[in-house]
Amino acid sequence: MSVAFAYRFQQDVPRSSLRDLDDVVLLVDVMSDDGDLFPAGRAGTIVSVHGEGESYIVEFAEPPGALVSVFPHEIRRVERPIL
Repeated sequence: MSVAFAYRFQQDVPRSSLRDLDDVVLLVDVMSDDGDLFPAGRAGTIVSVHGEGESYIVEFAEPPGALVSVFPHEIRRVERPIL
């Protein structure tokens, strides 16, 4: 875990009701620990919830295995259409 992530995780931020495997979209540009930039509007899937929703790890399809740490206010749930 990077120092930057540890600092982000320690901040006091509002909690949300997002859960593992929720599809989400980024509301802001974010940078991964690997230095990849993920622009606002990019869709991914929550793969880990920290604490009671203080922050999340979101996985993206490209590049394979790409992970980004985000706060609840940086993402929103994408509702799946009912088939």
